[in-house]
Formats: sequence, C-alpha cells, structure tokens
Amino acid sequence: MGTQNPVRTVVWGTGNVGRAAIRAVDAHPDMDLVAVIVHNLAKVGRDAGDLADLDRTLGVTGSADIDAALSGAEAVVYAASGDIRPDEALTDICRAIRAGATVVTPSIYALYDPRSAPPELREPILAAIAEGGGSLFVSGVDPGWGNDVLPILATGLASTVDQVRCQEIFDYATYDQPDSVRYLVGMGQPLDYLPPMVAPSIPTMVWGGQIRLIARALGVEVDEIRETLLRRPLETTIETAQMGTFEAGTQGALWFEVQGIVGGEPLIVIEHITRIHPACAPDWPLPPDGGDGVHKVIIEGRPRIEIAVTATDEGGNKAAGGNATAVGRLVNAIGWLRAAGPGLYDALDVPLTPAVGKLARMAPA
Repeated sequence: MGTQNPVRTVVWGTGNVGRAAIRAVDAHPDMDLVAVIVHNLAKVGRDAGDLADLDRTLGVTGSADIDAALSGAEAVVYAASGDIRPDEALTDICRAIRAGATVVTPSIYALYDPRSAPPELREPILAAIAEGGGSLFVSGVDPGWGNDVLPILATGLASTVDQVRCQEIFDYATYDQPDSVRYLVGMGQPLDYLPPMVAPSIPTMVWGGQIRLIARALGVEVDEIRETLLRRPLETTIETAQMGTFEAGTQGALWFEVQGIVGGEPLIVIEHITRIHPACAPDWPLPPDGGDGVHKVIIEGRPRIEIAVTATDEGGNKAAGGNATAVGRLVNAIGWLRAAGPGLYDALDVPLTPAVGKLARMAPA
C-alpha cells in the first residue's frame, strides 16, 4: 500500500532512461508522477504513458515549462543526457535542487564519488543545496549498482579478496542511440578516429569515482588509476535494424579497462567489452548465454565469486533492461534520501532499497 501523501515526482527527459523512469515512478506505491519535462517540442502535450511505451494513459503530459513543472515538486528524476551537454545538465540539476527537490540522476559521472569530484562540479551543487534545501544522489546507467553496491556486497561473501572486477559485455546493435554509438563510442568510424568515450583521461573521469568508492568501502588506498584500450575492425559490412549500415574496416569492437592500482597491482577494475556485432572480436569475452549483454561482478579470492546479471525490458531488449535496473536503484532511493534530508550523497551512503509494497500476490482460486 502507498503512503497517504505520495511524493510529488517529476521526470525530466524522456529518452532511454526517461522512459524507464516514468514507468518506475508510476509503479512506485509512494510516488505520484506530477510532471514530465521534455526538450523535443514534438513531445509537448503527449501523455506520459505514450512517451513511456505503457499501454495506458497516465493523465500527465509532456511539458517544456520547467518552472511550472518544478513548482511544488518534491523529487526529480533527472534523465536528460549529460554526455554531450554536461554544463547544461549541471545547470538543470542545480535548478531542481534550489527548488527544494530531492534529485536523482545518472547524468554527471564525476559525482559518482562526490569526495573526488572537481570543485567546479561539487561547489555549485553544495551551494544549491544550501540555498534550496534539496539533495542529490548520482548513480550510473552502466549500471551504477554493478560498479559499486553489488561488488561491495559480494566482497562480504569472501574470506579473502585479491581483486574486484566489474564487467560489462554488450552488443550495441540494439541500443537506440545512434549518435552515442557512432560518435561517442566510435562504432562504424575509421580506426584513426578516437572515440571521445575512451580518449585519454575520459574513462577515469567517468568510472574513476566508482573505483574510489569501492576502495573506500574496502579500506584501501588507490595509488593511481590506469586505462587500457583495445579496438578491432569489422571484417565484413553489417546491417543493424536500429542504426543501419556499419562498413567493413571500421571499428566494430572496443575493450577498455579502468584500473585502480593498489600496492602496484590492478586490484579494482571496471571494464567494458562492447561490439556492434557478435562476429567482431569473437575471441574476446562474450555473454554466457550468447545474447546481447551481461553485467558481471568477479571477486578473485577464496572462494572465487562470479555474479552475472541480465535484465530485459521493452520487448526483451537488454539495453533497456540495464537502463531500467539503473533507474530502479535511483527511484527506489528517493524515500531514503527524503528521510535523510538535504545533502550530497553517494552509493556508500544510500542503501539498496527493497521493493516494499511492489510485490503483487494473487490469492489462490
């Protein structure tokens, strides 16, 4: 059962993450979806149920009026991209915090670990919190739980821990974000094109905070963070249903690691092994079920622990499933954050919240 006064919640953005956020807020027994902020004017006036691919209307329509949407909002799920518009995303988030809202978002990577975030990011957030009394929790869609709370919990099952490895293996053919796939990740680009996502220091900026979070949880010091990168070309031209043609000779697979060096060894590692087609780099690790994606946590130690997580949504799509689980972590954290009060929080502060009130039970016939 829901609370008597559900949290008045706004979803800001209706892309891959925003669609999942609308569904998560609508399903939550303690939340009331009161507004959806859109940037595409073609979405203004469309029902949120339609925008989120639900089979029913929700009675809330897309709006470009940010002030009106934030008026009276108690929580905001900020789902607009920060990949290519980081300054705008920071401005938006500060605006919501100054309005007094509890804000959750995956959009500002450097705030995965607020303690190590640069002052130009952290200070505007802290100023907005002091001014408006809101709060902020940032966790990733890569997914955040796979690179912080899950590996940290898994180490508690081991007697000894020699290495913590967080792994994403993913086929981008089903990921409906052509600009990100082609230009940010570099699939289909010549091998002399350096994808921005793996340019030197960028992986550390994105995932270094999660390395530091894990280290802090384990009580160890990271000496430095190193990056490795491997790329493979497509041997044949391939066609994808979502994004069209990817030519032979262009980038078809990417493997990078972000390594937290402890005592001279890479003891905390976050790695991504991504392709645009399974035929590219078949000697690299593949999902255990031959599908299009998996997230793994591997604890090298005694015993050796390997956890593989797959999630599907939107008709069996694993990219959508990964987004949905990341959104679930954020949306389910809102109740705890509101009880905790104003502040800037990270994954070590915010507990993994059980799905209280969400399990529907049917009485026997």
